[in-house]
Amino acid sequence: MAVRRVVPNLRSEAAQENREFYGLLGLAEVMNHGWILTLASPSSPAAQLSVMAGDKTAPVTPDLSVEVDDVDAAYAIVRESGAEIVHPLQDEEWGVRRFLVRDPDGRVVNVLGHR
Repeated sequence: MAVRRVVPNLRSEAAQENREFYGLLGLAEVMNHGWILTLASPSSPAAQLSVMAGDKTAPVTPDLSVEVDDVDAAYAIVRESGAEIVHPLQDEEWGVRRFLVRDPDGRVVNVLGHR
């Protein structure tokens, strides 16, 4: 299993203001579902930042997202470790397969793969 990218998720109701602010630093909008906005560097697309008002289908808003090449394998490894699964593995309508897990410090990690 390989990690493709790691994206911090900022909780905020001010998506437009954050888009403008981080735009000053060279980040541009690459995804906007209304409840989550993702900004990326045009010259280095894996350098990303997401702004979330709240998660659409999960009970909590994740602190960061980790995209992996095999989310099913990641889920099996995490389950076997005994870590707390906050949101079970499932396919989401926006084209990802994901689960949420709590890290040792209580942060919620959104582990995903694109379908």
